[in-house]
Amino acid sequence: MAALSQYVLPNDLPIALLDCEEAFSLLSTEEKLYTHFLSRASFYGGLIVLFQTSPESPAIYILLNRLFRAQKPCVLQKVAQCQGMTDEEYQALLVYTAGFFANMGNYKSFGDTKFVPNVSKEKLEKLLRASEAFTKDPEGVEAIWKMVEDRMYSLEPRERQLGLGDHGISTYFSENCTLEDAKLIQKFLDSKSLSAYNTRLFKTQDKGGKAKYEVRLASVSKGGSADATSDLSNLLGQFEFEGHAIEVTRGDYSPLLLRVRENLEKAKVYASNENQRKMLDEYGRSFQEGSIQAHKEGSKYWVQDKGPIVESYIGFIESYRDPFGSRGEFEGFVAVVNKLVSARFAQLVSAAERLIASLPWPSTYEKDTFLRPDFTSLDVVTFSGSGIPAGINIPNYDNIRQSIGFKNVSLGNVLSVGSATERDKLTFLSEEDKDVFIKYRGPSFEVQVGLHELLGHGSGKLFVQDEKGTFNFDKENVINPETGEQVKSWYKPGETWDSKFSTIASSFEECRAECVGLYLSINKEVLRIFGHESHEAQDVLYVNWLNMVRAGLLGLEYYTPETGKWRQAHMQARFVILRVLLEAGENFVTVIQKAGADGHPDAQVSLDRSKIISVGQLAMHRFLQRLQVYKSTADVDRAREMYDGYSKVTDEEPYKFLTLRDIVILRKEERKLFVQINTQMTGEQTDLFGSSESQ
Repeated sequence: MAALSQYVLPNDLPIALLDCEEAFSLLSTEEKLYTHFLSRASFYGGLIVLFQTSPESPAIYILLNRLFRAQKPCVLQKVAQCQGMTDEEYQALLVYTAGFFANMGNYKSFGDTKFVPNVSKEKLEKLLRASEAFTKDPEGVEAIWKMVEDRMYSLEPRERQLGLGDHGISTYFSENCTLEDAKLIQKFLDSKSLSAYNTRLFKTQDKGGKAKYEVRLASVSKGGSADATSDLSNLLGQFEFEGHAIEVTRGDYSPLLLRVRENLEKAKVYASNENQRKMLDEYGRSFQEGSIQAHKEGSKYWVQDKGPIVESYIGFIESYRDPFGSRGEFEGFVAVVNKLVSARFAQLVSAAERLIASLPWPSTYEKDTFLRPDFTSLDVVTFSGSGIPAGINIPNYDNIRQSIGFKNVSLGNVLSVGSATERDKLTFLSEEDKDVFIKYRGPSFEVQVGLHELLGHGSGKLFVQDEKGTFNFDKENVINPETGEQVKSWYKPGETWDSKFSTIASSFEECRAECVGLYLSINKEVLRIFGHESHEAQDVLYVNWLNMVRAGLLGLEYYTPETGKWRQAHMQARFVILRVLLEAGENFVTVIQKAGADGHPDAQVSLDRSKIISVGQLAMHRFLQRLQVYKSTADVDRAREMYDGYSKVTDEEPYKFLTLRDIVILRKEERKLFVQINTQMTGEQTDLFGSSESQ
């Protein structure tokens, strides 16, 4: 049996409010209505994440929703006490419920491990039967409970984490699918130039025992054929591919996507310009038909909608939780621009061409033309999905990023509360480092997020051959700086970054973006743009690098020794960076094990600030060039060999990373849960529900 403490949320779980009251209050009536209906669309779409997480998550959601809608928590607590539940056990139930709603399922969005209630199944069942929800509908609640009671608490090895086949749970695939099945279907999808972003894969067997595959597209429409004008007109139906029967259908999540589309239509009435109206039209068509091409068209209008007061994006976006790395989790956000902070980001955009030119790869590996993007600081009003990031660089469609452009957003109210840490809970640093770390962690993280999103994800070129055989680079003269020879590999028609690099794509790209942030944070102009000069600038620079190597150590929590798999793309990336900087030598970075003040095993990471430029920057220069060259040239084999090598976790000397992992888990602090404010309509007015004013 797994150690239960790893799979329950502590009763002192940190929770923070994402306050957007001031930003929302400054919106016009039309902007508030636009925000409200986009928020409704996002939240309805966010329910899809339940179905993308685990088989039991939708039913658990209904059960908890009914329980707490029928009675206020303070009233339900008295019922719980009468049933023999202690206050600590009731608090554990509240914490489980909060964690479930925040993660949109019973697996952590950051780390993909399962969490279970820290109150016994028997006591929870007694509370359910004594609740008002049960009194109102005993048969309904009983039926739901019977559906989830075992899976809700089960910690069988395969169920402890998300994964494919025997390595974990995934509802992007039927449970009998293997990695080989995923590879086969990806090859089929590439042959049809059909994106996997909004699909799930189901495998069955015919009467003769031969495998049959269904690729199911998310859409409102359920029909087996598409209109002749649709890009899906020749892509639905039955196909034979390499001796396998494959059927492409649609209609996945149909009732929820209908609600999404209806609210997008309502939002369109209050759109402030034609780009927004066309954007919402295309999003609606995408969700109606199941067309990623329509979503791409909507994304083009979104990129061209420069500097809106209310910013939003919605759809099947990030592929972190697909074990194969190709299918997108549903995500929708609505946020309001913070003009003061956005002015700093605008300065960074103005300097972007100069800064990109200083990155350590030849100019031929950079986009032919710099497409000046939007870069704004936003206060989140609504963010649906399994988790809320600190910054975003989208869209993820490479052809749009290369030819039309992209947008960067820094989520200011997430940054401000997410980076706050109490000194006595700060782990793995010297006492001296703790003071400067606490003082400058927030400002340094703002710098890193800005560089990561704009100049990390926003830089670099993919070498592509199109359907006509035309290359977007000079095939005869572009040299691979790693080999000194002509470029020998590139992306063929139908291939994308995600489909080509699959299981390592997300983490590899996050690593590249993090390295760009470290590399460019040394630049005095960058630090000046963010308001840091002189000695303060040096402290911000130091804390940025120190924070990265500490994060690399913390990342060990997200490695599963039993499967040899990493469960979180960003944390794997940070561990890789730690390994690269340790490899740089000269005692630039050190990690030691020691006894803590409490007598239990502890560790400490340190970084020599005097060697950031002489050792650290040189190491980043070499490593970044390799990352970019492998990405540009679609050199999957060399990329995987290098990245898997740095990602390896063993107990070999001198670092004994597996032992360090035990220490990290022993002393881990749970990530904050964010509480979001909700919008509501009262007559003709749109208000915030959950703000300090409405309490």
